[in-house]
Amino acid sequence: MSEIVGSHDLLLVTLDTLRYDVAAELAATGRIPHLARHLPGGVWEKRHAPGSFTYASHQAIFAGFLPTPVGPGPHPRLFAARFAGSESTASGTFVFDTPDLLSGLAEVGYRTVCIGGVGFFNRQGPLGSVLPGMFQESHWEPEFGVASPTSFEAQVARAEQVVAELPAEQRLFLFVNVAALHQPNWFHRPEATREAGDSRATHAAALEYVDAHIGRLLAAASSRRRCFAIVCSDHGTAYGDDGYTGHRLGHESVWTVPYAHFFLEPGVTAP
Repeated sequence: MSEIVGSHDLLLVTLDTLRYDVAAELAATGRIPHLARHLPGGVWEKRHAPGSFTYASHQAIFAGFLPTPVGPGPHPRLFAARFAGSESTASGTFVFDTPDLLSGLAEVGYRTVCIGGVGFFNRQGPLGSVLPGMFQESHWEPEFGVASPTSFEAQVARAEQVVAELPAEQRLFLFVNVAALHQPNWFHRPEATREAGDSRATHAAALEYVDAHIGRLLAAASSRRRCFAIVCSDHGTAYGDDGYTGHRLGHESVWTVPYAHFFLEPGVTAP
């Protein structure tokens, strides 16, 4: 990563609330072909989330603590603040001397851009301004939020606009928090109803919706130069598992998340 930073554009996509089991099932059964073609070996890596809800997890991610591989560690990190005694900082780690990754990347010439999704990115109050306030540029509209059935399409269109307006020489760190998986998601499954509410099946349908449009985002991110992409969940969510519903709780469905990183070659086209 220490060699990638400075020469590549960077893309980080958090699929908010996406469960590992749902992501793995859809990849294995051919239901997310556009994502699966980029996953190493066509499969998601199983990892543990750094937090059980959006705010906590993104604070950790923006400090360099991406979801952790499930096997025994220590696991070398891609990004890390300089910290004496860190066992997960390795020779290839991009080490920054600022409080967070975003300011660290800005310090070496990146334009940091946030395209928010869930409420912690909506800038509609002090709490919703903390995370987007860490970026040089942030975007949020109601059309990007959890209540919009077309949220991801709107986010992708904004990402395309952001990339198109950047000077060719400007390095970019683009972050997209995808709200479509988060409740409410019942409207992504045609036979579902508001009265019946969300379910594991509508959560899966939301991932299929995201997959149908993510090719455009990946194409935009790699339209100017080679891009290093990270696509992961920030945490999962429960749909009645062992009696639990939602997140911000310590259940396997919340702590276990899908993760992948991969390169996007310049000029990749959207399917």
